[in-house]
Amino acid sequence: MVNVSDRIFLSPPYMTGYEFKFIYEAFHTNWIAPLGGNVDGFEDELCALNRAKAAAALSSGTSAIFLSLKALGAGAGDTVFCSDLTFAGSCFPITYLDAAPVFIDSEPEGCNMSPAALKKALEEAAKCGRLPKAVIIVDLYGNPADYDKLLPLCRQYGVPVLEDSAEALGSSYRGKSCGTFGDIGVFSFNGNKIITTSGGGAAISNDAKLIEKIRFWAAQSKEPAPYYEHREIGYNCRLSNICAGIGRGQLMGLDNKMRARRRIRAAYIDTLKGYPVSFITEPAFSRSNCWLSVMLLGAQSNISADEIISALAEKDIEARRMWKPMHEQPVFKGRGFIPHGDSGSVSSELFKKGICLPSGEGLSDCQIELITDIIKECLSGGL
Repeated sequence: MVNVSDRIFLSPPYMTGYEFKFIYEAFHTNWIAPLGGNVDGFEDELCALNRAKAAAALSSGTSAIFLSLKALGAGAGDTVFCSDLTFAGSCFPITYLDAAPVFIDSEPEGCNMSPAALKKALEEAAKCGRLPKAVIIVDLYGNPADYDKLLPLCRQYGVPVLEDSAEALGSSYRGKSCGTFGDIGVFSFNGNKIITTSGGGAAISNDAKLIEKIRFWAAQSKEPAPYYEHREIGYNCRLSNICAGIGRGQLMGLDNKMRARRRIRAAYIDTLKGYPVSFITEPAFSRSNCWLSVMLLGAQSNISADEIISALAEKDIEARRMWKPMHEQPVFKGRGFIPHGDSGSVSSELFKKGICLPSGEGLSDCQIELITDIIKECLSGGL
């Protein structure tokens, strides 16, 4: 990979070298449109990787969530429960359908959706006779949510699950791939994800009819007629054959990418041992792709997340705060929020003390040492 600068980015794209073969095929066969062998092959390979029956390659993870919610029946006047600690792309699509989001707090251990909060939310909704049309469970930073506790709650009330695995391609929970626990799972292939198509996403499911409907809407709802006929509103959300080729090449290097990112997180943990910090890690029965290594400042730390991020920025190193909780976002002011405990917000506390550190698989040992030396200096009061 050729570096565009000496800057250390948070999660830059990293090419495997296999991409060119598939891109060449797209040009050689003149399949440049959002159709062709690479699109079909990419969908088949996503199914094989995740042991799913069907997949639709789409223009973004956000469009995949939108079409998946639509396929699950969400619409005007409905509510949809969603993880609170996530990127806005998880929940913006709820509003595209004129439905209302209700945000579910995180649990303190793994930082994913709190089963306790979800239980309260579903109980309250059932009492009011307004169960949500779906629950969007996010696999945060590549770490699987606790599905053994979350799924039975949704099944108890007959509420479909949309698994937002945008950050979790390759991750697994008890040996099963993330993205396959819900009625529909979603991936993102944005430039900063563990694999990229430069921009793109996918929906996968073991219900082939749901994916067939998503693919139909994504291609402008064109009916199988010898002319352009439309009986439903459609959308232009398909992935190009060229971008799908990039994705196919990226998939061939997924195992190496995961190993590298897991090594980076382990190095951070080992090097910062003894300092007042901890790292978000997956439970023992799960395996994370370690898309981003997330450091949490301990109670003994006398420095803020912003101060450490600023110190890293002075050396041209990109680091970021964790996602700002959705219930704190101005655009969602007044929307429903269900806390993990009796009061307060676990998500808000995580946001205050969480820092996403550079995690790209091209990160060298020397760069990791530079990053951790700066953090150590900050934590030791050397600012």
